[in-house]
Amino acid sequence: MAPAGKPGRPVPPVVLALRRLPQPRLTGIGAGLFASAVMLTLGFLDLLLLDGSPVAYGLLFLPVSALTALWVRTADLVTAPIGVPIAFAVGVVPIAGGTGGFGGQAMAVVTALAVHAGWLYGGTLVAGVIASVRKVREMGRRQHHARSAAAGAPASPAPSVTGEAPGAGGRGPASGRAPRRRPVA
Repeated sequence: MAPAGKPGRPVPPVVLALRRLPQPRLTGIGAGLFASAVMLTLGFLDLLLLDGSPVAYGLLFLPVSALTALWVRTADLVTAPIGVPIAFAVGVVPIAGGTGGFGGQAMAVVTALAVHAGWLYGGTLVAGVIASVRKVREMGRRQHHARSAAAGAPASPAPSVTGEAPGAGGRGPASGRAPRRRPVA
């Protein structure tokens, strides 16, 4: 096994497997569209293969929520817990089973959302926890970077996330310079 940051400390196989996954960085809208498109596709597949099983749909919603929170850009982390419940509602339309036109379909979707609220809350919680952990880690990285810059030590550049602009993620303007601060009177 390869060392992880510190010499002599092995990297767990799960972490190595996760590092091999693609690391796209989606905007907030892109993350919402990704989750909605995947959940709508899964809803149709669930209807086709499993006759609209709500348990299968709910179980598939949890990893989609996690991937959405992992793949959203750092600057748009707040959108992950907002977009996944919308995606759940979009994807539940095929398996809701309403009849009688638009009103009957709308009532079936509302009923399905109420009955399967546990899955909805669970996926939203997964996305919220992942987004919160990512935000706390980013804040710690920025604080460490600021401390080492203030101490006069040459700070190593912050690790750039593939696909993000130099100023993305709240790291300052795109020019790479820190913003000027106003003097406190």
